[in-house]
Amino acid sequence: MDTFACPKIRFQYLIPNSADEKFGCTVSTVGSQIIDPDDDYPSKDHPPGYMFDPARGRILQEYQLLYIVRGKGVFSNDSGSYEINKGTIILLRPGKWHTYKPLKGAGWSEYFIGFSGELAARSIAMLFPEDRQVFDAGLNRELVDLYQRAVEVAATDRPAAQQLLCGIVMHMLGIVNFTVRNEALSKDRLDLIIEQAKIIMQENVLRNLDLDALAAQLNISYSWFRKIFRDYTGHPPAKYFMLLKLRRAQHMLANTQESIKEIAFALGFKSTEHFYTTFKRVTGSTPNAYRRSSMPDAGGK
Repeated sequence: MDTFACPKIRFQYLIPNSADEKFGCTVSTVGSQIIDPDDDYPSKDHPPGYMFDPARGRILQEYQLLYIVRGKGVFSNDSGSYEINKGTIILLRPGKWHTYKPLKGAGWSEYFIGFSGELAARSIAMLFPEDRQVFDAGLNRELVDLYQRAVEVAATDRPAAQQLLCGIVMHMLGIVNFTVRNEALSKDRLDLIIEQAKIIMQENVLRNLDLDALAAQLNISYSWFRKIFRDYTGHPPAKYFMLLKLRRAQHMLANTQESIKEIAFALGFKSTEHFYTTFKRVTGSTPNAYRRSSMPDAGGK
């Protein structure tokens, strides 16, 4: 085992033995480095066995799990290029060409661990799609602690250190899989909640809808519902619902003979005056003026 350290980079090289290899997972390197905004990458202190030219890329003979906790950059493989931000996990696969680097002016801080073996290969094949190498794990304190613990274990070079390191690798893979899968499920669920809310609003545009009750119907608090709805649509729920009413009012003004009072009543406004004021404030036109401008011969001879 060889140890290398400087103020901005720390890493360990490990040499597993035949008994370690029978376990099905061995760790070859682990460490971290800080790349400041104007630093070259790789730096002159980059692990010698892993030095590469980002312009040409490289092919490894092992897996590596890189975790970017600060800064931004770009990762490229045979499928294309991907933006890298803090919280990104990059899974490097053996035999697969790739390249990556932090952006000039941004830099980044990275943790890395290299490993191989049949157990590692089976676990990765089961957990992650073959064509995916970039994952958004967010800033995860547990992952950082595991990387730091791996560096400490590697530095001791004690018997059975390889098995403990492989346990750490499996833990890391489990966290990434859990985080990514649950984030995708959460996003899908949020999409479904917003679409359900929009449908219910559309169906109740001729009524006065209790938005607190709507949130309860969707099994979320109103404060959370209001936040995610605004994030998705750009409008708070109450304003979005009012815009739906006014859109229906425009349709009724242009396509029916109902009076303004009847339209106001049908759409659940408290009074004709309330409808008139709201319509003009939002559309910039009075209901009467909008109806006249929407008539087939409006603006004609």
